[in-house]
Amino acid sequence: MTRTGEPRDSAVQVTGDAADHREGIDHLETRLSRMVTLWLPLGIIMLVLLFPFYWMTLTAIKPDAELIDLDTTNPLWTWHPTFKHIYVLLFETDYPVWLWNTMSVAIGSTVLSLIASVGAAYAIVRLRYRGANWVGGAIFLAYLVPPSILFIPLAKVVFDYGLFDTPFALILTYPTILIPFSTWLLMGYFKTIPFELEECALIDGATRWQILVRIVLPLAIPGLISAFIFCFTLCWNEFIYALTFISDQSNKTVPVAIVTNFTDGDIFRWGSIMAGALVGSLPLVVLYAFFVEHYVAAMTGAVKE
Repeated sequence: MTRTGEPRDSAVQVTGDAADHREGIDHLETRLSRMVTLWLPLGIIMLVLLFPFYWMTLTAIKPDAELIDLDTTNPLWTWHPTFKHIYVLLFETDYPVWLWNTMSVAIGSTVLSLIASVGAAYAIVRLRYRGANWVGGAIFLAYLVPPSILFIPLAKVVFDYGLFDTPFALILTYPTILIPFSTWLLMGYFKTIPFELEECALIDGATRWQILVRIVLPLAIPGLISAFIFCFTLCWNEFIYALTFISDQSNKTVPVAIVTNFTDGDIFRWGSIMAGALVGSLPLVVLYAFFVEHYVAAMTGAVKE
């Protein structure tokens, strides 16, 4: 029995070894394929996206001598970091005032844009009338108009109404570039909310305003957050309108102030400029960090029927 059992045991052992070997090869191929198809492209994308932020941070903490002498110093690293540029930015300039101006203008413009966008998007999607789709398409096409063309006629309007060189010049003109995209974004989100919910509310005697406030808007919070982030980011980084409509030092926003105040003719104080860009980007980083899940939810879908 022992001799007759040995070949069977050997065969079983060989089969088990082959299976283990095949499993090891499959695992290796899976790891290799994931490395090539997932981690390598993801690493390249992260490197491309994060390198500007790294360069900005590095330039903000480099001494002036290393910023000027690029031949004998390492352009990608510094062994003598300094916070001089950040200290000068925060305590020897009006940067806190510029930061407050940027915050107030961004919040004011974003709130106005969301109020208008919610009403427009709901009217186009839910109020059935002829030409609603054409109106939605026309609103989105307005977003494609470059701001570099719009600021010329808007400058005339701002000057005639006495808003030039005031924060209201930006608060009232920024919605012209915010409302079209926000309306288009909210239109797509409102379409994913089941219409049966509104029909039930209409049967119970609710008005359109009550339906919008008590049913649609609570379900559309991720979409509203996404639109808010988009509008706030665009206002925070906008440059052309702020450069054209604001000239007073105390009313400037961060993007314009750090360029105009840290540039002496053809000499750029890159340390201070990058320090201003670094500190100015931190509020947006915090904003995205807290609401990134809602932002992704708005881009991928809403309530399912």
